[in-house]
Amino acid sequence: MPKRLNFIDGEWVGATSGRTFQNVNPADTREVVAEYPLSDQAEAIAAIQAAARAFPGWRGTTAVARGRILSKASQLLEARKGELSEALTREEGKTLAESTGEVQRAIDIFRFFGGLSYTLGGQTIPHDLPNNLLYTARQPLGVVALITPWNFPIAIPAWKLAPALVAGNSVVLKPASQAPGMAAVAGDCRQLAGATTRRGRDAPRRPWPAVRRARPSRIRRGARRDPESGGGRRVRRLAGVARPARRRSARCR
Repeated sequence: MPKRLNFIDGEWVGATSGRTFQNVNPADTREVVAEYPLSDQAEAIAAIQAAARAFPGWRGTTAVARGRILSKASQLLEARKGELSEALTREEGKTLAESTGEVQRAIDIFRFFGGLSYTLGGQTIPHDLPNNLLYTARQPLGVVALITPWNFPIAIPAWKLAPALVAGNSVVLKPASQAPGMAAVAGDCRQLAGATTRRGRDAPRRPWPAVRRARPSRIRRGARRDPESGGGRRVRRLAGVARPARRRSARCR
């Protein structure tokens, strides 16, 4: 039985409490798919602090260099497509055909945003005075919290991660406890691809106290969860984040 860990500050670590939980195959509940840390507030705060430390270096990396890392991550995911599809089916319960399609979508998302890095930038605007220039520049928000659901356990994290990372944000990812395995494998690929951000996986299983304690930090500017869900509304209220616009994957000033 695989034993998964949290990825915090560039290291794979367990819960400080030592507690764990197991996920079973929904098609055969006799099979334990994997064991995960039962993380809590301590791991969430550690992940947020690590992401805050990593942010200046990641922000200072050019958009094109960040895009190359995402493109490399897509190649690594594609090389493991069969393995990931089978693992997704065993843990989350999709048919193998559906799992294969979802993994391919995640691959395509990372590849797309890797290419999009070449287009990131601001605008120059005409000025009515001579020898004057108006321009805009896009800046990353900082630490972005991503809390994702169980029904698309690799595609939705990819939808959130890729635009946030290519825009220069550092990320704390909390996947659904029902199917966190895909986030762990995707973290493996991004680490091998050379990403310098620090991500906390499955920290915590219940995120509300951690969000409340993290409120003074810049994480409040980028908390993301399904905006229509009760959990999403609670996260926004605790973090002081306004309701995000629909279909906006990454926010820049």
